[in-house]
Amino acid sequence: MQTELSGRRALVSAERLQAELGHLGVGSDVHAGHGMAMVSVWVGLVVWSDGERFWWRTGWNIEHIRPVYAWHPSTEPRRAARRVARRYASLRER
Repeated sequence: MQTELSGRRALVSAERLQAELGHLGVGSDVHAGHGMAMVSVWVGLVVWSDGERFWWRTGWNIEHIRPVYAWHPSTEPRRAARRVARRYASLRER
């Protein structure tokens, strides 16, 4: 039951982010399962949600040999979408 509730919150958060990205002209797909949701934006740009926060990969830390992630509270989907849209634009430029 808890997984269903957290999965539903994650899906709702992801759908809100998707809507805000759409307002910014950024297309995306939403997928959910196992208590999580993801918003697929671009090659190398997937935003995950657990219903409380969003997080996405922003780069690579060569010193620690691991990815670097940004995160944003899911209570602010508009602000999160602006940050994701900036990352999207950066990836498209490459």
